[in-house]
Amino acid sequence: MNWQDEYKRRTMSAASAVAALRTGERIFIGSNAAEPQALVNALADSAGHVEHAEIVHIMTLGAAPYSAAKFEKRYRHNALFIGANVREAVNDCRADYTPIFLSEIPALFRNGQLPLDRALVMVSPPDAHGYCSLGVSVDVVKAAVETAKHVSVQVNRRMPRTLGDSFLHVSRIDAFVEDDSPLLELQYPAQTEVARAIGRNVADLIEDGSTLQMGIGEIPDAVLDCLVTKKDLGIHTEMFSDGVMKLVEAGAVTGRRKSLRYGMIVTSFCMGSRALYDFVDNNPSIEFLPTEYVNDPFTIARNDKMVAINGAIEVDLTGQVCSDSIGERFYSGIGGQVDFMRGAARSRGGKPVIGLPSSATLADGKKISRIVANLKPGAGVVTSRGDVHYVVTEWGTAYLHGKCIRERALSLIRIAHPDFRQELLLAARRRHLIPSRHG
Repeated sequence: MNWQDEYKRRTMSAASAVAALRTGERIFIGSNAAEPQALVNALADSAGHVEHAEIVHIMTLGAAPYSAAKFEKRYRHNALFIGANVREAVNDCRADYTPIFLSEIPALFRNGQLPLDRALVMVSPPDAHGYCSLGVSVDVVKAAVETAKHVSVQVNRRMPRTLGDSFLHVSRIDAFVEDDSPLLELQYPAQTEVARAIGRNVADLIEDGSTLQMGIGEIPDAVLDCLVTKKDLGIHTEMFSDGVMKLVEAGAVTGRRKSLRYGMIVTSFCMGSRALYDFVDNNPSIEFLPTEYVNDPFTIARNDKMVAINGAIEVDLTGQVCSDSIGERFYSGIGGQVDFMRGAARSRGGKPVIGLPSSATLADGKKISRIVANLKPGAGVVTSRGDVHYVVTEWGTAYLHGKCIRERALSLIRIAHPDFRQELLLAARRRHLIPSRHG
């Protein structure tokens, strides 16, 4: 039987594709903007015939209906990275959170520690050779579809055909559901002046010819906006959004000085606008590769002048970085922050950077410092004191690597918001981080 006949024979409705789901099975759902919405909705609609099934994924942009309280006896979600759509369920203990480096998630599937019964993902239509592309999310999806016992796909003509290690042959797929719903897009609010100031300070650290990794959010985008005059930048990042596309169009990103995968933009997923998805479609300058390669610190370190730019919720005066929780409340996940911080630290001329606003305003209007004497009770340390190099706020840059606790505390107080510097200085004295003579 040729692949076209296999495809026709296995094409069915979304309801039929999930009808075989059994009690106790573990189900993987595709990542980020490549969440297969038709299959996810069918999963929620068919919940009545199954109990105690487990759903696993990293961040997704959809509604995650399976995490609703009414499905508590049917599905239990295990978040390998917490998105806004499952945050309430995790913190209400209706869902689980597994803290893990993004680089190590594929091994959980491959070595049988987290074996998958089913994978529900989105792909592009098959090409002339019968290969579908995983499109905008290869990340941990590649390992999932290669190890799951049963693979169901939403075939979407709107899904870009991305290149790299992104292909899945028709023969490996058990069910095809044709649905051309628009891909989920990621919208960012307008940048604040604080974010722009942080962007300028981080940009000052980036030399021509550097290779960049950036996380998600307002600050990474602000950094990218400040790089249009740089020359021959490269990209090796777990994800990117519209800001990288704009730098390519401006001529700042060329990859001509990359020491690894010369000239190529290397990534594992992208999220952003429809224009971004059109940009990556069949683009031979972009390689979508799995996270076990992209996020491997040893691979990252092979990029000379590697600059990793990541965010934080708070940083204490000794340099501990909390970025996955707000006190006892889980907020996101480890993701790729530590992978890239360690990889950049081992790169020739590399720079690991943590960027954050110096303060935050709570819902009740109270202003708090995000450089703190002590992390909040229950807060998790994602990046340790030993891994931190640069910390950047709108007030400047503190370099901590190889510095003693006294030097770290004073450097961080200097880039804290002025409203909190005296308070932090007093706290540092009380903790005996600095001697009392420092004023």
